[in-house]
Amino acid sequence: QVQLVEFGGGLVQPGESLTISCVASGITFGQYRLSWYRQNPGKEREMVATISGAATNYAQSVKDRFTISKDYAKSTVYLQMNSLKTEDTAVYYCNAHNYINPNLNYWGQGTQVTVSA
Repeated sequence: QVQLVEFGGGLVQPGESLTISCVASGITFGQYRLSWYRQNPGKEREMVATISGAATNYAQSVKDRFTISKDYAKSTVYLQMNSLKTEDTAVYYCNAHNYINPNLNYWGQGTQVTVSA
């Protein structure tokens, strides 16, 4: 059974940092492109950051502030968020998408990140 479980969300003030993590089980970690998305009520889910092999890609709104990384040994993907802004407030979701079979596409349950003074 595939599971993606996110950890580390919470309430922070503008300008602060937060790191969220996602632990994967039931998949061969290296066979998946790993991504973080975020969503607010009434809005579409948007891609925040993606890591594929050693290559990373970021939404323009978070570039130079967020860093995605992964640990094969722990089957964990991280999102380090610096200089947080109120507009970064959202539910953050972990995604794993198989390189070879696009039908194998998995989501975590989400973790709330709130940036507020």
